[in-house]
Amino acid sequence: MVEWSDGWTIYIWLISGLAILIAVVIGLRWASQNEQFDEDIKYLVFDDEDRDKMDPEEFKKYQIATANQESRRTELLKLEAEAKAAR
Repeated sequence: MVEWSDGWTIYIWLISGLAILIAVVIGLRWASQNEQFDEDIKYLVFDDEDRDKMDPEEFKKYQIATANQESRRTELLKLEAEAKAAR
């Protein structure tokens, strides 16, 4: 059995740490490019039947967030359909 001396341990930790940092940077970049940092996303779990459970201000935010998400979804579906048609 081959035993590594203690000098190799730090290099394994450094390589592992560097790999984790690179993965985090790639994940954050992907998230920012795919609209994952939307603060109003919490309002998408509600529907119109939750009106009595919410403040009027929060209900308006819910309506705005839902309308924005639906318009963005429609836009993305249209772009996807155009891309498929172009193939």
